[in-house]
Amino acid sequence: MQAQEHSIKPAELSFARPDPSTLVVSVAGDWHLRSGMPSHTLVVRQLETAPKPKKVAFEAGKLEGWDSGLLTFLMGVADLCKKSKIELDFDGLPDGVEKLIKLAETVPEKTGARHEREHSTFIETLGKSTISFAQSLDEFLVFLGQVAIAFGKLAVGKARFRRVDLMVILQDCGANAFGIVTLISFLVGIILAFMGAVQLQQFGAASFLADLVGIAMTRDMGGVMTAVVMSGRTGAAFAAQIGSMKVTQEIDALTTMGISPLEFLVLPRVTALFLMMPLLCIYADCVGILGGAVVSATMLHIGFRSYFTETVHAVTLTFIFGGIFKCTVYGIIIAVAGCLRGFQCGNSSSAVGDAATTAVVTSIVYVTVACGIFAFLFNILGI
Repeated sequence: MQAQEHSIKPAELSFARPDPSTLVVSVAGDWHLRSGMPSHTLVVRQLETAPKPKKVAFEAGKLEGWDSGLLTFLMGVADLCKKSKIELDFDGLPDGVEKLIKLAETVPEKTGARHEREHSTFIETLGKSTISFAQSLDEFLVFLGQVAIAFGKLAVGKARFRRVDLMVILQDCGANAFGIVTLISFLVGIILAFMGAVQLQQFGAASFLADLVGIAMTRDMGGVMTAVVMSGRTGAAFAAQIGSMKVTQEIDALTTMGISPLEFLVLPRVTALFLMMPLLCIYADCVGILGGAVVSATMLHIGFRSYFTETVHAVTLTFIFGGIFKCTVYGIIIAVAGCLRGFQCGNSSSAVGDAATTAVVTSIVYVTVACGIFAFLFNILGI
């Protein structure tokens, strides 16, 4: 049996002017999507050529094959003629093509079926972004209020969650996070010390390097860097865990059994970060100061004993407890933001990743805002 090969002829487009007011568009060859088709630009040039035609007709005597690609091309030509108020004549096309075009013109286009690109001005974009941020903040505060009510029930012994879940989350938020907190805090201490040493040496004040690193780590940097690490690590994990439970309808199952998802899922997570963040903050402060001591010993040749003695004199309990208080608040923000984005997750697997990403962004933004507010308030209070 000999296979019959069908040679596909390229789609051809030609034009003729039987009279100055009529443009005849001739289609020939195979008009298939897979073989490529001529552009509408050729038709536009003919329509703009003087004298401009008042009628467009079609001729398909050499047309050998076609599919939806030909219909798409013809509908595009029809739109061009409609905009230019030019009469169309489809009589020269095959019967099947002509019937499909009439059917397409009879059935109205579904609203919203065609994607239209929106062009917004800078002011509109700024306004939409502001409204979106305000709505996001409103949702966060409402959810924070619901969490506060759940903690009220916990205080009177009416909240329901498993203690073993709290122990597991405590281990994950605490012991399992020591490695990354150690690395980041040590590097931050080194960076602070290196930058401070370069500047302080110019004024002969290198001995104050321990003051700089100690105060910076205990007041702000220890808590902030711990919060950033936990936002990317634990906040995203909270959003992914709760989002996955929503996709698999486990949260609906809890509601059906009469168990509050807020108490069962959110309370252990917020409690765990509330308890672990102060410990991580103290640990980060110590590791950061140690990083500064390494730079001091190697770059300025100041011994560890002198460095730590100067640090003890410079750092007060007010700085330490102020930093711990800030870090505790950051922990609550991270836990609430992660759980909120998990509950707002869509019903697809890709939505879980989006929820985790949004949780990280939300946590870091709100932690930064809180840090700015704390700086302002502490300055007013003289702390």
